[in-house]
This record gives sequence, structure tokens and C-alpha cells, in this order.
Amino acid sequence: MSLAGGAAAQASADSATPGNAVASAIRQQVGGKLKDFYRARGYWPLWIVGESPGPQARALVDVIETVDVDGLDPDRYSPDRLRRLIDDADGGNLRALAYLEVALSGALAELVRDMREPRVEIRHLEESLEPTRPKPDAVLRRAALAKSTLEYVRNLGWMSPLYVQLREALRDAVPERGNAAIAVPPGALLKPGASGERVILLRERLGLPPSDLYDEALVERVKRFQAQRGLPADGVAGAKTLAALNHAQAKPPVDRRELLQLNLERARLLPDAWTRHIVVDAAAARLWYYDNGAVQGTMRVVAGTPETQTPMMAGMVRYATLNPYWNVPVDLVRKRIAPKVLAGVPLERQGYEALSDWTANAQVIPASTIDWRGVEAGSVEPRVRELPGKGNSMGSVKFMFPNDLGIYLHDTPQKSLFAKADRHFSNGCVRLEDASRLGQWLFNQPLKPDSSAPEQHVPVPDPVPVYLMYFTASPDGGSVKYVADVYNRDRPALQHLASR
Repeated sequence: MSLAGGAAAQASADSATPGNAVASAIRQQVGGKLKDFYRARGYWPLWIVGESPGPQARALVDVIETVDVDGLDPDRYSPDRLRRLIDDADGGNLRALAYLEVALSGALAELVRDMREPRVEIRHLEESLEPTRPKPDAVLRRAALAKSTLEYVRNLGWMSPLYVQLREALRDAVPERGNAAIAVPPGALLKPGASGERVILLRERLGLPPSDLYDEALVERVKRFQAQRGLPADGVAGAKTLAALNHAQAKPPVDRRELLQLNLERARLLPDAWTRHIVVDAAAARLWYYDNGAVQGTMRVVAGTPETQTPMMAGMVRYATLNPYWNVPVDLVRKRIAPKVLAGVPLERQGYEALSDWTANAQVIPASTIDWRGVEAGSVEPRVRELPGKGNSMGSVKFMFPNDLGIYLHDTPQKSLFAKADRHFSNGCVRLEDASRLGQWLFNQPLKPDSSAPEQHVPVPDPVPVYLMYFTASPDGGSVKYVADVYNRDRPALQHLASR
């Protein structure tokens, strides 16, 4: 047989294989916004395996039937019709297979676009981070690149893992029970084995059957309440737990489902785990960083106080500053530095220097030229910065994402703060438990200064998005952790959502 004849015979054989037959049928069927995606992959199917619908086809319909938890209408994506098409295609009819393939791809494209539509606001510092409705071919390309289309669909691979875990918790959550009008009088500690009238009231308050026994069911219900209020979940009803219960009479608590729904909406703002990015949760004072479809690391952080809150915003970490200065807030200059200068401790000996103004071209000036009594009185507001060194409040490095609020991520010498349960001590910036580890991840190598010179700026090779978020309910292992609403943002946010 000649070479040309052999090639022709092979081409004929290839065209007869089931895969090529399905691809040919898809080519005849597909059009519109999906055509570019299929043309680029030789019309190879995403949902068909051999001559039958793959398990990913039914998995997509399974997801669609639950999207009410996402605030979406399942009927918009026609799950009943899709199941009928799957049944029709089970016999291997090429036209039915192609029709199903196109219908499933269209449904996924619409679902992803709707599920990623934000409903709460965050400040985006750069236009590239502004949410946009993804094009169908982009949605399908991401699904096609997954190692397993089945797992991608089952795990909602187009959403943040934080979103997916909160979604599962919301699906499993039951409405809160109990009578918030019941008050439990203060008194002795209520714990397992206790009995009496106060236990009866506690059980009624938390929605348990009448009894005067502090049994295991009451322990679990108390633990759940404590976790929702950001209290230590030990199952013992002490003074703080009873105060929180009784306070709810005047200010009814946000129930668990409402909290999950609100925090689900916040998580909707995040990219999927395949996008390299950092998430800071100011409520729980925690940070995660993601890449390659999974969380790559986490650490504790210190976030802003209720008076100096860490804002919700998204930016791009573009450079690190090694051996940084710290511009001291004017109120701290007045309260901490000026009294020492007036007591005879020179500014330089305190580890600071004064500058002429707040511009980028400011010059160092003698501390003697400043009216320190005016500073202490609040009538003079000089610019003072802390010199680099071991005691510098910025530590050895700060990671910068340009913004007009002066917010950034930075190292800190105050390591003892990370051992505290409540870590809201900063002026709005985010202090890192392990800045060197985050630097290693950002730069793919250890981050070290070239010398002792101050303010060494090192650009990030590929700028990384950072999302400053606020989750009062967030995944914690296989469950959900509830923390206190330290910034009092939940109720206004819920009212905003209800008004949409």
C-alpha cells in the first residue's frame, strides 16, 4: 500500500471513531456564542464520553437544582429539560448527543455568569479587578482545563472555596429555634448536670423540649449560640453567655441562616482558587493565599480596631518595601512622642525623625524646629516617622497595594498579639504573623534586603490581587466558625440586601 493510500485509510478509520462522529455532529449543531469555544478544540465534547452522556452531565443538573441557595431560580436553567435530553442521548443517537452537549454548555455558561454576579459592594482599587460577566467561551475554557470536569462541576470550581464551603453550610442549616423573649436571670454558673428553674428557662430560650436538666442537647445548643456570638464555645452558660442571650430581647440576633446568606454574598466577590490571590478576613483576623486550585497557606493577622476599621477593598500587591519607615499617626505623635520630647528625651533617641511635610519630596528637619508644646496641645501636627530597625512598627517589610487610605500588609515586632483570641489592635493596616512566608510565596524566593539602607522597593514579578474582606461566618475545618461582628456591619448589610 502506498503512503498516500495508508494515510487515506487511516483518515477514514479516524472519521469512523465514535469521538470524531460526535465531534462532527456537534459541529453541525453548535452556533452563536459557543461556536468559538468548540471550533478551537476541534468540536471535541465536554459532556459526552464515548457515545453516552458523561457523569458530569448529570452532576451539572444536580447543581442547577440546588441554586436557590445561591439566590438564583433553578428554572432559569431548565433542569427538567436537561434531564430529558440526557435520557434521550443515552441511546447513543449522534444528533441527540450533540444537542445535549450544546444545551449543557449553554446552561453552564449562564449559571457561572449569574452565580458570579456580585450583590454586595466592595471598593476595587484597579479597573482590572472590577467584576465583569464572563463570556461563554471563557467559562467553558476554564471548565475544559480542569483535571476532571466532573469534580470541577461538583465542587463549583468557578467559585472561591470559601464560597463553596459556606454554601454547603447554608444548605444544611436549619432555621433558628427558641424564644428570644425569654430572659434567664443571672446567678450561678449553669453547666452540665445543673437543674432548676433557670435551666428550664434556658432550654425554652434555646428552643429545646421542656426539662430542668442541663443535658447533652442543651450543651450543644449553648455551644452553637456561643459560636454564633463569637464567644468561647464551651457549652457552659456563664455571665457573658447569659448577657448575650438576654441582650437579644432588646436587639434580636441575626440568626444563623441570615449570617450564612450574608457571608455567602461576601464570598461571591472572591475569585476562584485557580486565580493566584490573597484573602484577608478582618472579622476573624485571618489571612489565606490561593493558587493552583487550592489554599496554599494561612496565618493569623492583626486587623483594625472598631474605631480604625480595616476596610473592605480589593487591590493588587505590586511591590514590597524592605527596611521600611513608619509614618506615625498624628494622634500618636501627640500622645506618646511629644510628652517624651518635652521630658528631655530627644526625638532621635526615641527612634524617630521629623519631616518638613507629607509630600513625597519631604525633607528631614531638626526636631528642635517643631513646637512640641503645640504638638502636645493638638494645635501642631508634624510629620514624624519611625526609623527602620528591629523595633520598627512595620517590622522588616511591608507589602504595598496602592490606595489612598494608606492601608497595606506588614510585618510587626509585636508577635505576642497573635496569641490573642481577639486581634483587632491596628490603625487599619494588616499586621502579618509570618511576613517572610508570605514574601516567599509572592516572590517565589526568600525576600531579603540588599543592605541596611531604608525603604528598598522590590516589585512583585507578577502582581497579586489582595481582597480585604469581612466574614462573621467562615469555614473552619469541616464546620463553620462564627465570630463577633466587631465592626457592626452585619445588620446594615442585611438591610441593604433585603432592599434589593
